[in-house]
Amino acid sequence: MTQLSIFSLDGRVALVVGGGGAIGSALGVALAGAGARVAVAGRTAAPLDAAVAKIDAAGSQGLPIVADATDREGADRMVAQTVDRFGRLDIIINAAGGGAGKVLFAAEEYPADAWDWIFELNLRSTLYATQAAVKTMIAGGQGGRVVNISSVRAQLGINAGYSAYVAAKGAISSLTRQWATEWAKYGITVNAISPTFVDTPQVATMLGDPAFKASLVSRIPLGRVGVTDDLIGPTLLFCSAAGSFVTGQVLMIDGGLTATQ
Repeated sequence: MTQLSIFSLDGRVALVVGGGGAIGSALGVALAGAGARVAVAGRTAAPLDAAVAKIDAAGSQGLPIVADATDREGADRMVAQTVDRFGRLDIIINAAGGGAGKVLFAAEEYPADAWDWIFELNLRSTLYATQAAVKTMIAGGQGGRVVNISSVRAQLGINAGYSAYVAAKGAISSLTRQWATEWAKYGITVNAISPTFVDTPQVATMLGDPAFKASLVSRIPLGRVGVTDDLIGPTLLFCSAAGSFVTGQVLMIDGGLTATQ
């Protein structure tokens, strides 16, 4: 095995939950470029089809699956369809989530319905999809890789009404360590990447505010916000043989932000 071949995903099959989003799509294409066949799952067909077109263009095979990971039946179905098409499942990327800036309330007044929505979108989707995927990995007996998307907000508070979001992402980081501990005996590694703001359509309005963006960038030692390409290298590490002895880790991808806090 050469130094670069340890990053190869030839023969592997990946499922990207939230694979139609900006981050999920970028990671799906990156996995395909490394040799994996990739299923992308989400609630809306059009962005999934667009992601599959990019996966196919990368020389691999893609599969769009319209399903809702916040529903257990939907999560089970996306895993089943992946295995039906490709015969196995080796990698799951949990890229569904978000909603951080859409329901902002003072901590002492945070309403239950908004709290439940954020937890459903970020935590329940990760829980259901991962449980379904890992059952398949255990049955396959060939190990596997789980990569969660957490956030710097799992570690850092923010004075902006984010109680539910920071709690949900904190839970994902904690579950990453717990799952890594429980599933190591099956040869399954579990890690997470924790980005700061990534320049995607989901946060375009916030980053479009010059004062907000300037304030954000001033706190990041590398002097810029993240882009989706910044997440690719760490994800390939966690998914490939290069990361075979790495598990239970939550890697900050934040331009040095958390090093200064």
